[in-house]
Amino acid sequence: MTDAGRPTPAHRPGGPDAADAGSTEAAADAGPVHRPAAAVAVAGPHRGTVHVVLPGDIDDPATPSGGNAYDRRVCAGLGESGWVVREHATPGTWPHPDLAARAALAGLLAALPDDAVVLVDGLIASTVPDLLAPHARRLRLVVLVHMPLDDEVEAEGRALATARAVVTTSEWTRRRLLARHWLSADRVRVAPPGVTPAPPAPPGSATGHRLLCVAAVTRHKGHDVLVDALCVLAETQWTLVCAGTLTREPELVRRLRDRLAGAGLAERVRLAGPLTGTALDAAYDAADLLVLPSRGETYGMVVTEALARGVPVLGTQVGGLPEALGRAPDGDLPGLLVPPDDPAALAGALSWWWGDEELRARLRRAALARRDTLTDWPATTARLAAVLEEVAE
Repeated sequence: MTDAGRPTPAHRPGGPDAADAGSTEAAADAGPVHRPAAAVAVAGPHRGTVHVVLPGDIDDPATPSGGNAYDRRVCAGLGESGWVVREHATPGTWPHPDLAARAALAGLLAALPDDAVVLVDGLIASTVPDLLAPHARRLRLVVLVHMPLDDEVEAEGRALATARAVVTTSEWTRRRLLARHWLSADRVRVAPPGVTPAPPAPPGSATGHRLLCVAAVTRHKGHDVLVDALCVLAETQWTLVCAGTLTREPELVRRLRDRLAGAGLAERVRLAGPLTGTALDAAYDAADLLVLPSRGETYGMVVTEALARGVPVLGTQVGGLPEALGRAPDGDLPGLLVPPDDPAALAGALSWWWGDEELRARLRRAALARRDTLTDWPATTARLAAVLEEVAE
C-alpha cells in the first residue's frame, strides 16, 4: 500500500513468485456426470484416443473446484474436436493417497494398452513417481499441472520427469516448475483456463457495497483476512456473499462465524456454501465487486468468471492471479491488487473503492472491456490438443 492507503500498481501478467498450495474454487456448472472409463462421444474427425486419469471427485457437486471444472471442460472439448476420450476417475485422497488408492492407480496404468496417450491430472501424478516410472517408456504420459505442490517438491520433480510433456494452466506455474525442476523448457506448455461467455451483469449499485467471494472457505483462500478487514470497516454498510464449500475446514468456519457474531456483523455475511449454475449466475449479477483474498493462486478462474460479466475484482498479488486479472485493451486494470495476508491493505483497498466514485466507474469500464480479451474454452482445448497430437506422433 502507498502512504495514502491505496494499493500499489499491479504487475503485468505473471506476478511475484509466491507460494501456491491450491487452485481456485470455481463453482462452475458441473454438467452431466461421466462414469469412470466412459468414452466421450466424438463430434468431429477422429484424431485418436486419449485416456484421462482424473480425481475421483471430478463430478461431486458438494466440492466444486477450479481443477475439476477445467478437467471437465477440456474432456468435453477434446471429444467435440474429434478425440475419443476415455475417462478414468480414480478414488483417493489425492495428492496424498492411501494404499488402496495407490493400488487402484497402479492397476489402471498396467491395464492401459502400449503406446496409449495418457493425460494424468497433476493432483494424482505429482506424488506417485514410483507408479508412473515403470510405464514411462510404454505409455505416452502427459501431466496436467493445476498447482505446484510445495510440500512434495522432490516427488513432483521425479513424476514430471516421467512425462513426455507437461501442461500447466498458467504462465506463472510454468515458470515455477522450470525454476524448481530440471525440465526441458520445450516440454512444458501452457493452456490457460477458458471462460464461458456471459452477458454483462446489471449496473452495480450506486455505492458499490455488494461484495462477493467465490472460493472454498479455507485459510488458503484468505477468508479470515477478509473478515478481519471487514470488521475494521463495520460502519460502512457493506454486504458479503461467500459462495464455496464450508466442509473442508469446519473449525475455521466456526471461528469466522464467532468473529462475525462478536462484531455484530453476522447478518451482513451470507456463507452460502457452493453455488452452481443459475444460482452462481445470480450471485455474480448481484455483485458490485468480486473479492478474492487468497494467500496463493496458480491462476484464479473465478477472476475471469467475474470479468466475463464485467464485474471488477479485488484480489491479491500472488502467483498467477495478476495473469488472470490481465488488462483491458487500453492497458487499464479491471480491478485492484493488494499484498496477501494483509487485512489493513485489504481494508484500505475496500475503503478506496467505496469512497471514490470515479474509481468504481473506471474499474467497471475496464472490466467490461476485458470481457472481449478473455480466452474461451475452445482455445484452451486447442492448446491442450496440440500437445497431445505431438505426443501421439
